[in-house]
Amino acid sequence: MKTLRALLLFAMTALPALSLAQSFTPKSGTEWLSEEAREMQDDEFANPGYFTVDRGLELFNATGTNGKSCANCHGADGETLDIARLTRFPVFDPLTQKPMTLQGRIHACSQQHLGNAPMKYDSKQAIALETFVRNLARGEIIDVETDGPLAPFVQKGKAYFEARRGQMDMACSDCHVNYVGSRLRAQVLSQGQLNGYPTYRLANQRVNAIHQRFSQCENRLRATFQKAGADDYVNLELYLMSRGNGLPIETPAVRF
Repeated sequence: MKTLRALLLFAMTALPALSLAQSFTPKSGTEWLSEEAREMQDDEFANPGYFTVDRGLELFNATGTNGKSCANCHGADGETLDIARLTRFPVFDPLTQKPMTLQGRIHACSQQHLGNAPMKYDSKQAIALETFVRNLARGEIIDVETDGPLAPFVQKGKAYFEARRGQMDMACSDCHVNYVGSRLRAQVLSQGQLNGYPTYRLANQRVNAIHQRFSQCENRLRATFQKAGADDYVNLELYLMSRGNGLPIETPAVRF
């Protein structure tokens, strides 16, 4: 198994490890895109992710079991949603005493206010709704809280990010801290920022949610990946979103 890890690391150009505490500056994955991919991302007519935004808008206006829709509370185009609040997810949920992701908030609203049956986390419907809602904050600056009741969960997410796992015996930080800017086959490794999620991936030609991307990465490490919505993934999302504080929301971004 050490040989497998060595082969993966050999495919990367070795770069000095960064110190998050001393020299880390958040950078969007857009900085490592090709010119063609960046042009695709910035053009609403060329960006395939906007098909998912449009689907999300349809679902936003669709009536639930009780005859109500998201639009009844938030306007037909989501115009009355608190955009500033969208930049702060995940937020602390007093009811569960845990972090709540934006998709988690959508699930809760769907059940509590529309009377719908629970959606599966990262289902097509849930991803479309999350993409539409987060797109409303496109260009706004991420501002996730890291203190107060969220502080211990941020630390749990950081610990998960830095923990080695799987047959490759690698951590998320190996790729997204130590080898940022290096090439892994056709992919240039970025900081793993989440400011563009849900994002359209060229590799599988569909919009991918955050927890889907986590499981894809862990699968590549030959690790046992978790279900979308798992506490570890929520904590990891919280840490990574806070790690990107100051970056603009780019949903739906285009990534490799």
